[in-house]
Amino acid sequence: MSWQSYIDDHLMAEVDGAHLTAAAIVGHDGSIWAQSSNFPQLKPEEVNAIMADFDTPGSLAPTGLYIGGTKYMVIQGESGAVIRGKKGAGGATIKKTGLALIVGIYDEPMTGGQCNMVVEKIGDYLIDQGL
Repeated sequence: MSWQSYIDDHLMAEVDGAHLTAAAIVGHDGSIWAQSSNFPQLKPEEVNAIMADFDTPGSLAPTGLYIGGTKYMVIQGESGAVIRGKKGAGGATIKKTGLALIVGIYDEPMTGGQCNMVVEKIGDYLIDQGL
């Protein structure tokens, strides 16, 4: 399966009548493996800050989570495994695997819980595959 099919067939799939606004699979070095057509351009410093938060959980909380220049308030996640952000009625979930970051961005009518489920399910699958 190509990386793009993970985006198209799984991350951007409909869940209870809603779907992610944008999604990407990004290498730990910031390289884009695959992304939806409308995924924002990640800046190297944003990827570095995300990776630093996985190494030192809580480091993003004071400054916020930035994805493509958009700031999200950091909310509860799973230390070293998942970062969750909120912005208005939407937000983002980032799941870390051994080699990549799975990033999902959502807005209404999708909920944070639905976004978490979609992103973390693919992340867990990739972890099980050694990726």
